[in-house]
Amino acid sequence: MTLDPDRRRAALGAKLGALVEARWPSDASYVGDRVGSTFAGGATLKQGTTGWILLDERPERGLGAALAWARQQQVDDLHVLVDEHGGVVARRAAEFARAPHVWSVDGRSLVEASPAGFEVPVIPSPEADRAAELLRQSGADVVIEHGVILGEVEGLEMARVVVDEHGARVEVGVGRHDREAFAMLHGEVPTAEALASVIETVRAVRHPGAAPHPLNRLAAERWLRSRIVADPSIVGAAELVPVEGTLARDGVKDIVAAVAVGTDPDGSSVVAVASIGIDLDLVPTAADARAYYSPGARLVLVLPERDAHASTRALAAALADPAEIVTRPGDWRA
Repeated sequence: MTLDPDRRRAALGAKLGALVEARWPSDASYVGDRVGSTFAGGATLKQGTTGWILLDERPERGLGAALAWARQQQVDDLHVLVDEHGGVVARRAAEFARAPHVWSVDGRSLVEASPAGFEVPVIPSPEADRAAELLRQSGADVVIEHGVILGEVEGLEMARVVVDEHGARVEVGVGRHDREAFAMLHGEVPTAEALASVIETVRAVRHPGAAPHPLNRLAAERWLRSRIVADPSIVGAAELVPVEGTLARDGVKDIVAAVAVGTDPDGSSVVAVASIGIDLDLVPTAADARAYYSPGARLVLVLPERDAHASTRALAAALADPAEIVTRPGDWRA
């Protein structure tokens, strides 16, 4: 049974209160009452300058929101509680100068979470790589993410290499359902011809000044990444290549900051992360990517000028090794 939002928030608040009371019993050492409050991604408690936050949905991507709440509430001692992915949250938390405490919920008790290691990268099979040659010949940008080879146009996935018991092949379409529908309707069209047709369709609507269209709303952050990969000087780099983030996307509609890595003109490493809109988990995501690809590299956050929110700037400055912010004025697509 799925609880309605109000009842779910109440249940999460009660759960957080019980967990906190069991681990930190109320006594004279705390000044003031414990006050609960609503939080879009879970539940919160605050007592003086100490705060507790229980992350509910997708906790592995909730650290930024927790840190933004702590900043807004002037919390100096933050405890983040999660039911799952405690190791990932702890790893991301360790990137901050004043790292919050991360706790994994174990029944009715809490266990301090240790930072998790990074997953071993998945390398596509030689068979998949051979199939991807068709993507390269089509003019699509070839991007490898968590073992899957994608074909993108202006950051939008419009094909991918699928490997199954029948071998490796290129399937055309934006997302799984679109690929299935495309195969049903145009299964007799040669793949190269189908690719050319879809690329032409995408380019026709995914350019500066184009009228609003579903194909130019999806994966905007990856579109911005394609811009800085094409012109690395935007972030002061000599070269950049698109790479996977440390957490896999759920699909083309999943909004996740897009990562690129490369070098500065002097040969030093740079990690650039593109984002559109107000993404509170941009900074933890970007710092996690730097820790994975090149610890100590220059970290640059790239976003439209209008999206450079004070919370993002504060979180970027709060890292143990602060990130730079590069904004794109006006129409970032240009």
